Amino acid sequence: MKMNKVQMHNWLASHDGDEDAMAAPSSCPASSENGNRLESRRIFGDITTNRLWTFRVLMNQELASNEQLAIVGNCESLGNWQHSGAALLTKNEEDQDEYGNLWTGEIYIPRHCDTEYRYMVCAVDPGTEQLVVRRWETHLQPRRIKELDEQPAKNQSDIFGSINGQEKVDRGWLTKETLVQLKFFYAPFTFKQRMKRRHIQVKVTPMNLSIPSASCDATLPSSPMEDSLSNDTHDTKENGGESSTAFAFSEVVTLSADECEIRSQEQFGTGCGPTDLVIFHLTVGDFENTAYLIDLYSYSSRVAREDGPPNHLGYHYVLPNLFKRSEGNLELPITCAKGHRPLGMMRLGYLIVKPSSLCALMDMSVSYARYWNNKWTGLDVGHRGSGTSFKAKDAVIRENTITSLKNAAEHGADMVEFDVQLSKDLVPVVYHDFMIYVSLKSKCSMQEHDFLALPMRELSLEQLKKLKVYHIAEGLSRETRSFHNDDCLEHQPFPQLCDVLDALDVHVGFNIEIKWSQRLEDGKMEEEFEHVVDRNLYIDCILDVILRKAGNRRIVLSCFDPDICTILRFKQNRYPVMFLTLGRTTKYQKYMDPRGNSMELAVWHAVAMEFLGVVAHTEDLLRDPSQVNLAKERGLVLFCWGDDNNSKDTIKLLKELGLHAIIYDKMDVLTTKEVKQSVFHLQAKDSQKELLKLQALEMGHVWHTSADGNEEQQA
Repeated sequence: MKMNKVQMHNWLASHDGDEDAMAAPSSCPASSENGNRLESRRIFGDITTNRLWTFRVLMNQELASNEQLAIVGNCESLGNWQHSGAALLTKNEEDQDEYGNLWTGEIYIPRHCDTEYRYMVCAVDPGTEQLVVRRWETHLQPRRIKELDEQPAKNQSDIFGSINGQEKVDRGWLTKETLVQLKFFYAPFTFKQRMKRRHIQVKVTPMNLSIPSASCDATLPSSPMEDSLSNDTHDTKENGGESSTAFAFSEVVTLSADECEIRSQEQFGTGCGPTDLVIFHLTVGDFENTAYLIDLYSYSSRVAREDGPPNHLGYHYVLPNLFKRSEGNLELPITCAKGHRPLGMMRLGYLIVKPSSLCALMDMSVSYARYWNNKWTGLDVGHRGSGTSFKAKDAVIRENTITSLKNAAEHGADMVEFDVQLSKDLVPVVYHDFMIYVSLKSKCSMQEHDFLALPMRELSLEQLKKLKVYHIAEGLSRETRSFHNDDCLEHQPFPQLCDVLDALDVHVGFNIEIKWSQRLEDGKMEEEFEHVVDRNLYIDCILDVILRKAGNRRIVLSCFDPDICTILRFKQNRYPVMFLTLGRTTKYQKYMDPRGNSMELAVWHAVAMEFLGVVAHTEDLLRDPSQVNLAKERGLVLFCWGDDNNSKDTIKLLKELGLHAIIYDKMDVLTTKEVKQSVFHLQAKDSQKELLKLQALEMGHVWHTSADGNEEQQA
């Protein structure tokens, strides 16, 4: 049997469901005609090049009133993988009894090539008519209609989210909309004495500040699920309705074992008790003109929950001008719902995530946000490349340099871990510490007061390159260190992220840790100064380089700050995010934000925000190895970090426990690999070997295995 190149590619894909081809799926030739996604795609009806195809999909998940199904794919009628060009499907009311919740659409697709496609749940912003991706199918290989396939029978339908029995659906990412998170941690309410023991439930409703006069008619109906017990908050309606509510999606998550997935809010809100960590997850279309109505409810001690609705205690309107930065805390008064007098105070945190300006670089052809090949287990990850160079006296290569990263790769590292932060002129550079020391005298003299301590972010890239800069360990000890070939360019500190992406072999995976100073439990910052760059801008600068330069490289993004992880997750749809945690530790001071201070909370937060997984502190895992299963049972990928990893016995134990990757120093000393190549390189070679076999079959060659186990071909 002879196969052309396209058939070979399809054969390889079908014979290895775990194949990790980082390249996007192929695209069909685009039609010469343009189409409107809100109309039937019949207009692509040139029958010589296109054919009409009826798409049928069963939707077994619950949809909001303004959500609907759409289809996106690799041809013009399906948007060429751009979400904005997706074709909307129609709910088939006639066949509901026979086929369930069926959605259909008749669309012209190319006749002379395969058509690849995915289904998604979307909403159309009525103000801008732009599509918002709510959730979408993210299987590594999309659905495919082959060139010679015939239209399936009417009783055969796709099932949303399921391909060959495998379920894979992820939440969307931000395109034009804004994500607002309001954090109610540990019952942050202050009431009068008689109210202190009340269990409070909170509901948050986005409200439209730019209301057309016609919509103010008091006779407009309101959804019973949105009714308030106060006249002040009565005029509300379900997401996107024609009332004072804004086009938005109001959801919530409680970081607990049973409720750690984002869900729609209930009629009378969510419990915010003394042990609860509750995050309201609000996706809004028009951030500048949206306020947030916070309603507080409580059951009295005399009325049981099942006997009737709770009392409406109070409320507060949060106006958008209160959000001064991308994150912060708000002290808000609570107004009594009945007497409209001051009732108490509440303190809540907030996070604002803006869409990236790089949406054009993020299509829907493929996503690795929650993809991990089953073969990738026990990976060896080089910590800062070849290891921390200022803790060990025998280190000969400076950490976080191109040379250090290359050295780890040459000794078999599957991935290299390194730290990225911004210079003063917003250039992403590779460096670990927040503080540096700058010499005040000539480079050849060193006296006790020769150094000046500065935040690294206070120096531009040019200054970092030209000034004599010392590591914080050198500044504190007044002892300088010299490393091998220190004057060579690739041995220099502060390499740019873009140069690192260019310098290392594409088969070496990257674990890029985003550095962000957090507030510690005692109220102090990790560095002495507050951040001056806004979180959204900070992450945009880093993602800009990664999305433009990463190519097909395997990349995992991580951070100790849970909100930075959330921003990374919802600003892009391509790369996975992992939450770095301290866990229970005696070696480091805890953070003020509790989410990284225990394995349980870290796992629940990772599940809630749909991260790939958690990077746990090995000290905590060794204290309680059962925590490995806590993460893996939730479907999370688990890496680990820490000084405890710098031992062959510990590395072996961690691999036996089923860790997906171990981050450690001195790859050249501690690795037990016989073949000093990354797992991604070996996998690529295996794929190439399969392709060569197919080519040989096509040319009439025969493959056989020689006595030494190597495969050879004969004519």
